[in-house]
Amino acid sequence: MRKIIALLALCLGPMLLPVQAAELHVAVAANFSGTLQKLAPLFQHASGHQLVISAGSSGQLYTQIKQGAPFDVFLSADTDKPQLLEKESLAVPGSQFTYAVGSLVLWSAKPGVVDGDGKVLQTQQYHLISIANPQAAPYGTAAKQVLTKLGLWDTLNQAHRIVTGENITQTWQFAASGNVDLSFVALSQVLGPDRNIAGSSWLVPQSLYDPIEQAGVIVAATKQKAAAEAFMAWLHDDPVALAAIRSAGYRTGH
Repeated sequence: MRKIIALLALCLGPMLLPVQAAELHVAVAANFSGTLQKLAPLFQHASGHQLVISAGSSGQLYTQIKQGAPFDVFLSADTDKPQLLEKESLAVPGSQFTYAVGSLVLWSAKPGVVDGDGKVLQTQQYHLISIANPQAAPYGTAAKQVLTKLGLWDTLNQAHRIVTGENITQTWQFAASGNVDLSFVALSQVLGPDRNIAGSSWLVPQSLYDPIEQAGVIVAATKQKAAAEAFMAWLHDDPVALAAIRSAGYRTGH
């Protein structure tokens, strides 16, 4: 991937202006969908290429790609699924890189429910808590790790107090609608333009879950390889793109 980026930088310069604009189909993990919606017009302005965005859980999107879905780029919420696609010859070799590192937040739409230290989990002064499906969504895996380390996973499961969302967006919706008291969501979902979080929240310490490194890869079956390479290079190195990703609540490798 770095060779591709270096070559594009030498040939194209700071503006990735294509000979012919392309329509690029991007499969994106649900947590990054809102951020990608904001990035899309910035990339189109820089390159002329238009992004067509399909969001879902990383597991669902991985399965769709394996079944032949016509995506050009896959932005996963983990590194495992892009690596699997490359091993299965379904991704362009060497195209994978980590485009963002996510943060997990315990969140309630209501003020005063979640304390800044997450002690509400131990007091169990709530009825239902939601997490994304740990089998398909990396943020769900992280939430399960947190509850396991706190000694609450088995207790809450046996009491049927965990509601599982299909993806992180549905998990957020459960709490936003009041159908559950608390949700483990991505920081990017609840961080406002003023960098504040409405309702109440606890930013979960990194020591309680594995880093959520989100990797992207070019799908091997793409018919828009040049445009896909241009997008990945832009996402990897462009200062405007990197600033937008950080402002959305992610860390980057730069």
